[in-house]
Amino acid sequence: MNICMFTNTYLPHVGGVARSVSIFAEDLRAMGHNVLVVAPTFDHQPKNEDERRVLRVAAIQNFNGSDFSVRIPLPGMLEEKITDFRPDIIHSHHPFLLGDTALRMARLLDLPIVFTHHTLYEQYTHYVPFDSTAMKRFVIHLSTEYANLCNSVIAPSSSIKTLLEKRGVRTPVVVLPTGVDLNFFKNGKADSFRHTHNIPGDHKIIGHIGRLAREKNLPFLAAAVSGFLKNHREYSFVVAGSGDAEKEIKKIFARHSLAHRLIMPGILRGTELADCYKAMDVFVFASKSETQGLVLMEAMAAGVPVIAVRASGVSDVVEDRKNGRILRANCSEKTFARAIADAFEAEDIARWRFAALHTAARFSRERCASMLRELYEKNRSKTPGPGLYSDTLDNIRKKLQVEWELLQEKASAVMQTLA
Repeated sequence: MNICMFTNTYLPHVGGVARSVSIFAEDLRAMGHNVLVVAPTFDHQPKNEDERRVLRVAAIQNFNGSDFSVRIPLPGMLEEKITDFRPDIIHSHHPFLLGDTALRMARLLDLPIVFTHHTLYEQYTHYVPFDSTAMKRFVIHLSTEYANLCNSVIAPSSSIKTLLEKRGVRTPVVVLPTGVDLNFFKNGKADSFRHTHNIPGDHKIIGHIGRLAREKNLPFLAAAVSGFLKNHREYSFVVAGSGDAEKEIKKIFARHSLAHRLIMPGILRGTELADCYKAMDVFVFASKSETQGLVLMEAMAAGVPVIAVRASGVSDVVEDRKNGRILRANCSEKTFARAIADAFEAEDIARWRFAALHTAARFSRERCASMLRELYEKNRSKTPGPGLYSDTLDNIRKKLQVEWELLQEKASAVMQTLA
């Protein structure tokens, strides 16, 4: 099967969507399928990237001060290369920018299109001008209208499936999370990470890994953990990743004279990432913008329980008082700090470790990739086949039709926003 994926974020960008696309592409190739990823250019991307696997499009780097790239619209530039790839199915990972291109190609080639609703887009409107309540409503309606133009929609968690259907998605929604390499995270070396970062052997480690971005609620998390550390000396806080919240985290710890117990190793890859997870005693998480929380499953694959606030995606992974804690979404910093203390004092964490490993087993890469392949095959069976040899007039008709669909999608989102 030839699979063409369109994504607005991809490696070397660090984030859940980029990693999800990369993991699925790698696993599908291992099954014998051809996967072409269409993605924007990013700083520090590999110089000798295989164009048969990754097709880059020109983009504006670090859009509006973020770590995202935004493609420059160049109509017609991709059509020939994608047609030459002869895809059997199109998979869109965003409802705008390259998501529009994905829909255009699917309609032009008479192919089924699958859309993964990775993100609660209304939590990211601060990256664009004119952020407002109206803008948040607009992106909700836009992603909903886009989903209804696709053949299948993937929700990374059951809570997101429920939310999408409540918002008006009529296209069939399938719950399909991104898989985790269980053996990779299980076999991390905790001692190696501790030695590299000079963490005392008698210190317990509270950890967090991910993009250190505004939408991840990190000032709250830093304040909660620093509140715990003030009363517990033999603990350190490891925060791996990079982003615009990094300075604020450091300021909070400096304010409490705890900077010496904050370890920020930056972006970790390969075995360093597995070693970091394995070194943790508990993983803490306060983001309310997740649809799955891939890092939660990675932590559990390393046998690390999670303490998190209630949010979409979290409850699919964390079972309260079984493999961690789920606190109220609007809980206070003191409540979060108290939950950490209670877990250590009651020695619940040792018991939660086994349950965490059991939870992670449900999300193996092999299982999730097989589910995605089956979804592709199901959609292909309902579609007549690619229209690669359509005549010129037919192509013009298809192009006009899809542009009309996209125009209607955006117009409908605007009207619903204003209603």
